[in-house]
Amino acid sequence: MFKKILIANRGEIALRIIRTCKEMGIKTVAVYSTADKDSLHVKFADEAVCIGKPASIDSYLNIPHIMAAVEITNADAIHPGYGFLAENAKFAQICFDHGIKFIGPTPAMINSMGDKITAKETMIVSGVPVVPGVEGLLEDVNHAKKSAKKVGYPVILKATAGGGGKGMRVVWSEKEMERAFETAKIEAGAAFKNDGIYMEKYVEEPHHIEIQIAGDQYGNVCHLSERDCSIQRRHQKLVEESPSPFMTPELRERMGEAAIKAASAINYESVGTVEFLVDKNRDFYFMEMNTRIQVEHCVTEEVVNYDLIKEQIKIAAGEKISGRNYYPEMHAIECRINAEDPYNDFRPSPGRITVLHQPGGHGVRVDSHCYAGYVIPPYYDSMIGKLITMAQTRDEAIDTMYRALSEYVIEGIKTTIPFHLQLMQNEQFRKGNFTTKFLEDFKMV
Repeated sequence: MFKKILIANRGEIALRIIRTCKEMGIKTVAVYSTADKDSLHVKFADEAVCIGKPASIDSYLNIPHIMAAVEITNADAIHPGYGFLAENAKFAQICFDHGIKFIGPTPAMINSMGDKITAKETMIVSGVPVVPGVEGLLEDVNHAKKSAKKVGYPVILKATAGGGGKGMRVVWSEKEMERAFETAKIEAGAAFKNDGIYMEKYVEEPHHIEIQIAGDQYGNVCHLSERDCSIQRRHQKLVEESPSPFMTPELRERMGEAAIKAASAINYESVGTVEFLVDKNRDFYFMEMNTRIQVEHCVTEEVVNYDLIKEQIKIAAGEKISGRNYYPEMHAIECRINAEDPYNDFRPSPGRITVLHQPGGHGVRVDSHCYAGYVIPPYYDSMIGKLITMAQTRDEAIDTMYRALSEYVIEGIKTTIPFHLQLMQNEQFRKGNFTTKFLEDFKMV
């Protein structure tokens, strides 16, 4: 087992990793930018090293600075968390070259799933259903127009190196194609330094359902059931839950088997997530594989009583997984608490938290790095915490969530708490009648 792990991340996920490491008796090293010097992950790690100025490129994406921190602290492993360098094959390779264990999959595994075209081709060979589309990248606008006629409108353009909605455009007719194609390429190039675009048939009224998987170095792979991530705005998730209200036992088995096939196809080791689009007929299609821990991993942890960070560390240390599949024993819901104003088109709201009271009680979990007096910097993702509730039934989990949100007090900045309060009272949401388009018609009152 590792003696000291450097956490190449910030905020709540860094604090989350520190907690598991302490329980495992592993020393921790926090890295931080000058903007994060007062963050809780810096305070609770055994050691902390400043790695640069506030901008991510100067700190959390600065590989030489991170590796220097590893050297001066004698860490023997790096946990990348999510975002930043978590799916950067070059970083994973540098760790390998320097004898530092990257707590995640190998560079080859990251590359095989990081490029969406390659991933899709791998899934086709493995017999995993994929969304109909065009093979390879689109050469230009004319190629895009010809391809769309073959696939049939509506289509969706996606960045091959992308995620999080960047470089993604839905095109409903040929007259929209030129502008959508050029915009997607520019956005993809700016976000990923790769402007490659591919095309798929646009699945209307889809559910976004992902399967959590774990694989070890000995070829064993299991799944830990599903999470429903359909409540999202501009392709950014706001609420996740498990089990999905749209799921059936038969569909869960088929999607679980498909996810295991996907992971086995690349001999995957570590924890990860296989994401699917599921249409109204419950036909599902592979969308992408995330080769890292995800923001919403807490939902799965609560319904199957399984520490995914601990499992990730144990796999990296060469231990075997249990080998069996896990199924929900409870119902859990997660609301992302973002420093955004839901009454003003979710505009970011950085600044100082003047008052903070976090909820508690039976069935409530809060993962956050914030406290009263903490200043939310404007340089990073706006998520400042995750509120998770769990209960025997979905209705009870929603009721607990509403109660917990009602006692969650954050003053000094705007947050998404008012949005979540209204969502928990929405009749259609409570009935489980929603798709990824649900928030397009949702109005704040």
